[in-house]
Amino acid sequence: MRFRIGRNTSIALALGVAASAGFAAGAPAAQASTAPGACGDWSAYRSFIERFMQPDGRVIDYSTPAQQTTSEGQSYALFFALVANDRATFDKLLGWTRANLAGNQFDPRNARLPAWQWGRKPDGSYGVLDPNSASDSDLWIAYDLLQAGRLWRDPDYTQLGEALAVRIAHDEVANLPGLGPMLLPGPQGFRDGNLTRLNPSYLPLPVLRGLAHDVPDGPWSQIAGNAHQFVRIVSPQGFAPDWAAWQNGRFVVDPKNGDVGSYDAIRVYLWAGLAASDDPLAKPWLAALGGMRAKVAQNGFPPEKVSSTTGASSGEGPLSYWGALAPYFKALGDEHGLGLARARLAALDAGVPGREPVYYDRVLGLFGTGFIDGRYRFDEAGRLVPAWRNACD
Repeated sequence: MRFRIGRNTSIALALGVAASAGFAAGAPAAQASTAPGACGDWSAYRSFIERFMQPDGRVIDYSTPAQQTTSEGQSYALFFALVANDRATFDKLLGWTRANLAGNQFDPRNARLPAWQWGRKPDGSYGVLDPNSASDSDLWIAYDLLQAGRLWRDPDYTQLGEALAVRIAHDEVANLPGLGPMLLPGPQGFRDGNLTRLNPSYLPLPVLRGLAHDVPDGPWSQIAGNAHQFVRIVSPQGFAPDWAAWQNGRFVVDPKNGDVGSYDAIRVYLWAGLAASDDPLAKPWLAALGGMRAKVAQNGFPPEKVSSTTGASSGEGPLSYWGALAPYFKALGDEHGLGLARARLAALDAGVPGREPVYYDRVLGLFGTGFIDGRYRFDEAGRLVPAWRNACD
């Protein structure tokens, strides 16, 4: 998504290409290649870009009928491009996001939160399918920009990241009675009278710490503390639910989705595993999630679904779960669990004959293997520490 032509012209050029991104909107991304100027040898990242990103910077989840692009997919790809020191791809991703998800209203003076879903409409055309934004993706995009500004020494990224953080705080943070500031899943549709629906997987501790460090007058430190309290209370058996709610001064089971923990919740363990060990909330956060470690030790695999209130489980989680759990096991010092994760992730990298790569498997696999292989980590202030030291030209 990023172009390396000049500090001030790169983003503008990315916009120009992304604005014409209607070309091949539904075409496979297999012909895309790692952008010139990328360096390092992260083959799994290169394979992800080749398979899931169009040359214009659009990340596609081919498993969906709408061939959808989500702000989540764009935000994660931005992060991986930063870890890979691939500024050209970063700019392409950013440009496509700006042009197609944010209607070109994506600069420090007018930072519009991106629509969360874009893809093929019933009439066959392509465009925004749901204009509501997703706060987890917004957090990651703001974080990616702030870290890119620091690591690549470009204030344009920093200024946009700061503006997005302010906009998120204004549009997607609510002051819940009896709790304080908390991140809503999005600006619309999650508050009904005295009930507020929340998503535990939308609250990665390192990202909250990073925003608190770079935008210190925001609510991010308070949200980090409230998020830990949230995860601890809604995980009484050591399993996080996909959704929960705040009602009448306490956390309750989500009235819409119940207490199930599955494909959303698996990221809660991932974010806990990624937190810096010297963060004061890191160990308590991990301790609140001990049920998953025990279940894997018992069965040899993570459950696909689990009741957060009773601990009852069913099914076997897909490969994506192992990507999420690898940092969790590493942070816990669980060599057996980490060994199981490494074996499954090696199979993921090798691919399954006759089976197309799955977006979510590959995304969580990149988070997991990138971390346990030492390609990146977070420090106690939430700053990204990549393995590379010098920007590529």
